[in-house]
Amino acid sequence: MLVKNSSIKDLHYKPTVINFMQWDKLVFFISGVLFSIAIMIISICGFHWGLDFTGGTVIELHAKKPVHLDLIRMNLQKVGLMDIQVQNFDNSHDLIAYFPSRGGNQDIQCRNTILNIINHTLHEKTIVKRIEFVGPRVGSELLITGGIAILSALIAIFLYVSVRFTWRLALGTVFALIHDLGITIGFLSLCHIEIDLTILASLLSVVGYSLNDKIVVSDRIRENFRKISVDSSFDITNLSITQTFSRTIITSMITLMMVLILLIFGGIMLHGFSLTMLIGIIIGTISSIYVSSSLALKLGMKKEHMIHKKIDIATEGES
Repeated sequence: MLVKNSSIKDLHYKPTVINFMQWDKLVFFISGVLFSIAIMIISICGFHWGLDFTGGTVIELHAKKPVHLDLIRMNLQKVGLMDIQVQNFDNSHDLIAYFPSRGGNQDIQCRNTILNIINHTLHEKTIVKRIEFVGPRVGSELLITGGIAILSALIAIFLYVSVRFTWRLALGTVFALIHDLGITIGFLSLCHIEIDLTILASLLSVVGYSLNDKIVVSDRIRENFRKISVDSSFDITNLSITQTFSRTIITSMITLMMVLILLIFGGIMLHGFSLTMLIGIIIGTISSIYVSSSLALKLGMKKEHMIHKKIDIATEGES
């Protein structure tokens, strides 16, 4: 049976459609400015690479008394160890110290010097819980592998969305994901947050979360193109985003609550991961509403691009 063509005005529930696309030029401008600023920050400030990528030594210690980090840092600086990072780990009695690789016996000498200064500062012999070393070659391989993983994910996403929807939505989706990653990474560079494997995992999580929102919106756009054939692509996009808006906001708010809890109570080891997720979710939610769909419209997305026409062949007579 053929379904009678309908428009938004003909739908029996008469939805209240929010005109999201009236702000698309403004949001595009703001997004472009933020993305450009992020690239400038990255090029100027660079990244604070963690030991997972640069190579170095990690020392975890346990003390009987609460640790005064400022005093330890001051004593380390007095002997010329300026690049040693010391911080609490889970509680005030546990601390972790790490320093970049110096090569050869210098790593062993630096490690022994750090232990002696910490013990002298605390006036006790601390318990060494673990000492780990990551070579710079392994770190370089991890960096290359991580970059390949993100690039492969973007290519796979483009192919998937192109096959399921249209290349216009696919290009908008991939551009929006690059936009999300660029601004998030720029924030990491600006705040001098250490880039380690947990940050890489959080960036991939941001891609997955942001993609999920964009696929939901794209699917609703295709569904409305099938049901509504009179109104323009502009109106159908507004309707589709309006219908998925409450779902997008509720999902984002719940996820943000969980990430905030992780940020506050997750400890120092998960601080970078949760902070990256927090920024990525906020940027990804905005780009799901505007950037991906708006760019598809600017590329000329129409009904015939979303639906493969079916040609019915009727018999011309009976013998």
